[in-house]
Amino acid sequence: MNFLTSIMYVLLGLVVGGFLGFYFTRKKFEKELKENPPINEKMIRAMFLQMGRKPSEAQIKQIMKSVNSNR
Repeated sequence: MNFLTSIMYVLLGLVVGGFLGFYFTRKKFEKELKENPPINEKMIRAMFLQMGRKPSEAQIKQIMKSVNSNR
């Protein structure tokens, strides 16, 4: 009886720890993405210039809108 309760406590601890770890890791990841977006307007301008094009502000806004809507 004592052995079975020990195993149950270990399994319960693993499950609770897994859920808590997943929750806090997800929150941290979302916060990092919000603070440091993967692409910004400066990067889009640099990509256009590397392709030999001068982007208009409308093109940059359209690309940013497209990137943000796909998140």
